[in-house]
Amino acid sequence: MAERREQAAPDAMLTRIGQVVILHHGGDREEARRRFLDLWAELGADGDPLHRCTLAHYLADTQDDPEDELAWDLRALTAAAEVTDDRPARHEGAPAARALYPSLHLNLAADYVRLGRPDAARTHLHRARGAAASLAEDGYGDGVRAAIRRMELRLGEHRD
Repeated sequence: MAERREQAAPDAMLTRIGQVVILHHGGDREEARRRFLDLWAELGADGDPLHRCTLAHYLADTQDDPEDELAWDLRALTAAAEVTDDRPARHEGAPAARALYPSLHLNLAADYVRLGRPDAARTHLHRARGAAASLAEDGYGDGVRAAIRRMELRLGEHRD
């Protein structure tokens, strides 16, 4: 019984990250960046890989410098590769890290476009496209697939 409660209990760190995401989406980018960095310091280099992945993924979006955004997106991808458990994703149908891969690669493609590196952008677009096959047919999956199509158009790789 206690095991079931533990599985059903919300993840406190992911909840805290989500609260800062709401702050960021509300328009307070500077405060969101500060709070994300505080959470990053709290997690540390050996923190839960899913937490580090999620946090770096969102922290990248608060950066002003494209090189800094790229660095955080790369940290997110590295941490995703370290996730070894099967905690359910916030998006149904796939373990947490696998559900993030399409978005992680799509963000990297966008970073490389901004940095004038189209070949690297195409590499990550292809990886995003391949990883998207594991996404559920739901709002999240549909949104990521639509973003992939927009990036294909941007890079001149539109597919019918």
